[in-house]
Amino acid sequence: MDPGLFRALGDPNRVALVIGLGRSGEPTTVTDAAACCPVDLSVVSRHLAVLRRAGVLRAAKQGRAVRYTVSPDLAASLRALADALDACCPPASAPTQEGTP
Repeated sequence: MDPGLFRALGDPNRVALVIGLGRSGEPTTVTDAAACCPVDLSVVSRHLAVLRRAGVLRAAKQGRAVRYTVSPDLAASLRALADALDACCPPASAPTQEGTP
């Protein structure tokens, strides 16, 4: 798993962008994606570029606009990580009270 994925998801604005794009369910422009975050459009554009380079998003140019979608590989990567953690580090058993089996 690429550590760049975690760096890319380490910013709350980038996480908000991913959530917003995932909820939209359709390719989204920078302008539309910017509705999620209280930052300038140029900053949103840079965040989207970071997410694209990390493989979190896919970008497709349509005319003059670039439209972003969440990469289908993201869920698979996160699921693989969760499975690896479950395999090596199972959740601790719920503590029992003294005197109860």
